[in-house]
Amino acid sequence: MNPGKRHKATGNSKKAKVFGFALCAMLFGLCVPAKAQQTKKVYRVGFLSPLESPQYFEAFRQGMRELGYTERQNLMIDYRSAKGMPERFPDLAAELVRLKVDVIVAASGGAALAAKKATETIPIVMGQTGDPVANGLVASLARPGGNVTGLTALATELTGKRLELLKEAVPKASRVAVLSTPGSTESGASMTSMEEAARSLGVQLRAIEVRDVKDFEKVFATIAKEHSGALMVLTGPLLTTNRRRIVELAAKSRLPAMYGISEFVDAGGLMFYGASLPDMYRRAAVYVDKILKGSKPVDLPVEQPVKFELVLNLKAAKQIGLTIPQSVLYRATKVIK
Repeated sequence: MNPGKRHKATGNSKKAKVFGFALCAMLFGLCVPAKAQQTKKVYRVGFLSPLESPQYFEAFRQGMRELGYTERQNLMIDYRSAKGMPERFPDLAAELVRLKVDVIVAASGGAALAAKKATETIPIVMGQTGDPVANGLVASLARPGGNVTGLTALATELTGKRLELLKEAVPKASRVAVLSTPGSTESGASMTSMEEAARSLGVQLRAIEVRDVKDFEKVFATIAKEHSGALMVLTGPLLTTNRRRIVELAAKSRLPAMYGISEFVDAGGLMFYGASLPDMYRRAAVYVDKILKGSKPVDLPVEQPVKFELVLNLKAAKQIGLTIPQSVLYRATKVIK
């Protein structure tokens, strides 16, 4: 073979090898990001709720989106609702544990207690609770201990303030009926808070428990018979599930009522005062994000609400012949006309 041709062939071979290595390097570079994307961590969060509460769930989802999480890409949320039957909490909590979720968000004190009994290792974030210290969920707000942290709605402390506002809206009310359910994690502490406020307001409280849906007619007949001038409705799955019925009976009895959660006013009730729950669930997303990034619940103090709402329904006031004083109207954050 001609030496010149042999030299040219050898040169072409070397060029081919260089080109081949370059091509492989380029293909490898393209494959690495794709592989990294495929193996990107997808976090799994359980959301345990006492009721179907789409507005709070959506507030939590919005909070997660604002923090850079996208469902089906780097986040999966397993939603479980007890549908007003708190006895379902243990099974639902156990189901979330079996799914090996990274965090459980509990949308009530009862949900948080069930989750805590179901696991000592999976972090639990309280979306809202009344008094997590009294309920045994945390050791203290500053140092929660264990695997539970999150937010408290100050439900028990706020009942005294709710009674004050109700009395201001209905100055002639000297006797106030208080509707609750037996076994509620909030009722005992709430009554204590209200009794202290009642003494300073010169108001007599009449506590009435509702155990079954069939009891509502009888309960409101008793309230009317005892001439209560107003009504306080505490929180609880049975009461919240039947909020429309309670609102209807209160209107039928021409009874001004203050409610523990805003859904009652959405259903036509008169008044609500308390923490902004959508704001709290957006804040719960911040806790979940911190935990997913490595923080421990024991190192995250329980947060108290900073945003409160006074919601008034003037339609409901007109229906029962009540004129809301201007002093109360001026303080309302939302007025339904």
